[in-house]
Amino acid sequence: MDRIDRDIIKLLSADGRMSYRDVAAKVFLSPNAVADRVRRLVESGAIKGFKARIDPAALGVTLQALVDIKLKPDVSALQFESAVRTIPDIVSASLVAGNYDYCLRVACVNQDGFVRVIEALRSTGGVQDTHSRFVLREIDLH
Repeated sequence: MDRIDRDIIKLLSADGRMSYRDVAAKVFLSPNAVADRVRRLVESGAIKGFKARIDPAALGVTLQALVDIKLKPDVSALQFESAVRTIPDIVSASLVAGNYDYCLRVACVNQDGFVRVIEALRSTGGVQDTHSRFVLREIDLH
């Protein structure tokens, strides 16, 4: 991966819908050359996909939280990851080092939805302890 590939990734990170022609103008290549590079970056796994960034409030999601998870000693990471895949309001899960095992990003319509997530984690996820932090505002850096 060279400087031009990194520049292409940076441009597409900011706007995944940017046309190859617009990217090409910024990195001083032809649109076909940019298309070839993007294809190679996708095939190599450097670009994992293209997503739309959605405003949660537009979907009625008014409560977002980061939930730190400590697993029960007899629960494996694979067991926990399988369980969290079944809980729809969990947006992402990261295995972390430190006092907790995972950090989850949760997005719910309201507090009742959040309570359901925590109860599901404790009943089916093998969770020993949780620590929740509610997101007050998110700053879009891209």
